[in-house]
Amino acid sequence: MSALPIRVPFNVLRPGDDRAAVDAAIARVIDSGWFVLGPEVAAFETEFAAAAGAAHAVGVNTGTDALALALRALGIGAGDEVITSPLSAAYSALAIDLVGARPVFADIDPERLTLDPAAAEAAITPRTRALMPVHLYGQPADLDRLRAVAARHGLAVVEDACQAHLATERGVPVGRGSAATAYSFYPTKNLGALGDGGAITTDDAALAERVKRLRNGGQTSRYHHDERGMNSRLDELQAAILRVRLPRLAERTTVRRQLAADYRARLLGAPVQVPRECDAGHVYHLFPVLVAERDRFQAHMRAAGIETLIHYPVPIPRQPAAAAWTPDQCPVADRVCARVVSLPLYPSLPAAALAGAAAAVAAFSRSTP
Repeated sequence: MSALPIRVPFNVLRPGDDRAAVDAAIARVIDSGWFVLGPEVAAFETEFAAAAGAAHAVGVNTGTDALALALRALGIGAGDEVITSPLSAAYSALAIDLVGARPVFADIDPERLTLDPAAAEAAITPRTRALMPVHLYGQPADLDRLRAVAARHGLAVVEDACQAHLATERGVPVGRGSAATAYSFYPTKNLGALGDGGAITTDDAALAERVKRLRNGGQTSRYHHDERGMNSRLDELQAAILRVRLPRLAERTTVRRQLAADYRARLLGAPVQVPRECDAGHVYHLFPVLVAERDRFQAHMRAAGIETLIHYPVPIPRQPAAAAWTPDQCPVADRVCARVVSLPLYPSLPAAALAGAAAAVAAFSRSTP
């Protein structure tokens, strides 16, 4: 069967019903002539902190920088270890490497697909300074148990919520109760800019102030650098776009949850494994399924005009870039990475398109090998 033209794209990133508001926000910044660390960033930081249930938010250049700056602000660096998940975008671990610390990978919970608290505790050494759980695909990690582990061993918790805007765990917003939480506003995220962007949230005022210095070269005042910082500033254009989109995020999160529930209902009995929703606070940044013969499955979906992607095909400790780190054994992550594939899910996905995608999945077992 020859592949049809893509009828259901994996995602749509062009502005849609918010186009006029986005255009107006861009025009406002251009007309102001202020493009870096101005009123749009300051306003967005206040608004995003409120939405995330945090006392402070600091806008930075990327989600990767958000993680790295949070670690640096906590004094984590050379000789230290940070325990994180092997199943994530590699940027989670690269942020640890950026501050000179070593990523240590503990295996994942086979149901949540996030950092397993027991495995994390078993990986602690005298050099461990922090746990970095990743709220993968929008599913919150088991924060209660992870924070209990951290408390027993005197460790900080820095959350990677780059895929988990407005997620909650046991009814509590992710990030609340941890030292710091990092977010990404890459265009594909649930709250996406039209370029790169990131933020750190925290309830610690001193930590927030240090992150503000570090993101701006370590300056305490213009051209006075009290410590070695970096250049990682959320720009005014992206902040203005994010301010337009933030008030719509709760509604769009509700739509994501409704679409995910529709998928779950339609995929009952289908020849794929749908990871369990372990908490109602899941925000469905992605909708992954696990399938044997993944290459054949993706070819089958392409032939049906449905675009799929893989998040993520190789566990981070198996990446060539991780060769300098200890190759931690994470068999659950290995199995998941060999089978995981993501189906289209985004707020503007038409119901008929989702139904077609689900029908194509259900038909996979009847396709010709």
